[in-house]
Amino acid sequence: MTQSLVLFFSLCAVLTVLLSLVVILPWLKAKKATDNQLMSVNVKVFGERIAELDADKAAGLIDDTHYQAQITELKRQLLDAQTVAESHAPVGAKGRAIVMIWIPILAAVAYLTTADRTPVFALWQAQDTVGQVADDLLTGKIDTPPEWATKDSAALISAMQTNVHHHAYDANRWMRLSELFMMLDAKPQAMEALARANRLEPDNDEIALTFAQTSFFVNDGKLDTASRNALLSILAKTPTHEGALMMMAMGEAKAGNFSEAKAWIARLRSSLVASSGDRSEALASLDKLVANIDAQEAQVAQGVSVTVAVSPAMASQIKPEDVLFVSIGEQTGGAPYAVKRLSASELSSNQVVVSLSDLDAMMPSRTLSSGRASGKVLVVNARISSSGNAIAQSGDLSANPVVLDKQSAVSLTISQVVP
Repeated sequence: MTQSLVLFFSLCAVLTVLLSLVVILPWLKAKKATDNQLMSVNVKVFGERIAELDADKAAGLIDDTHYQAQITELKRQLLDAQTVAESHAPVGAKGRAIVMIWIPILAAVAYLTTADRTPVFALWQAQDTVGQVADDLLTGKIDTPPEWATKDSAALISAMQTNVHHHAYDANRWMRLSELFMMLDAKPQAMEALARANRLEPDNDEIALTFAQTSFFVNDGKLDTASRNALLSILAKTPTHEGALMMMAMGEAKAGNFSEAKAWIARLRSSLVASSGDRSEALASLDKLVANIDAQEAQVAQGVSVTVAVSPAMASQIKPEDVLFVSIGEQTGGAPYAVKRLSASELSSNQVVVSLSDLDAMMPSRTLSSGRASGKVLVVNARISSSGNAIAQSGDLSANPVVLDKQSAVSLTISQVVP
């Protein structure tokens, strides 16, 4: 047992004893003898008043009705005084024993059944054993933990998370924590840590670029709003930042915005040409990137533009976290030739335009071009799923499939619920 646990249980025992003394000690004191003086005075006064009433009645000063009323009132007052004196009965030894024995037992049972503090004890133990190692890792004093600290990786991770939350305004600690999460392939947690670091130091270009790069690779080459804003903030201060320019070009190309991607590449090329030194390799890589974008643009031109709308009756049932699937497949079923998975939040004004081409094939051998060349009947589908499952489930929102012939543009309206 660690020193922290020993101290904890010792304090619990001391507090229990003190509280027990506060509750039980007054019962253990000797009872004072019952004071009957007040009752004796009341009885004496009662007798004197009775005698006075008897004398007044005998002298004819009061009638029999008034006499009986006064006698009744005196008896009631005497009975009330006696009731107050005897209302607090002394506690017997049996009652004291019940309280002294059963209350601690019931308290212990309640603690054991409802207050399992094992995770807290484990956290305290981790803080005692690897707390300093976690702090050294997060502050950059060491790059790798000692071998003995890696034997219990869960304790080390817990200590690092606790350390970061104790220093919640230190952006560098959040950066280091994100690196740990990426090593563990915990991508959502890594992105959250990087987002916090970026919010703490929005002017730190290194943090902003790391956040954008990580988001780019986690989201399969797509730039979301946060990462795009981070890159634009870098370029606003440093228009020739090569890393940010390349990320913007790659993100726009992935999103199918080929003209914007080429514009970013042109800016990057101008920056490379103006810089000193041999940049021939970098310029050659840009040429390859432009050629790749041209090839993608040609494939997209041969694809299908799908406009997906939502009927007013269905609009209220869509949540921002829902997923929109747009696909082209055979009418008889099977794996689609082209499919895109989008967030339902992209349905701005209840409408979005999606481009499907060979670039959106699930398998290299099963492309949209091969499907069209096969002569089979192809249909375009659109579906909104609350679970994010690629297979249609009951409760999903869908559109009526549209047969794809030779047209290059199709419109769908999501207007029904999957039974």
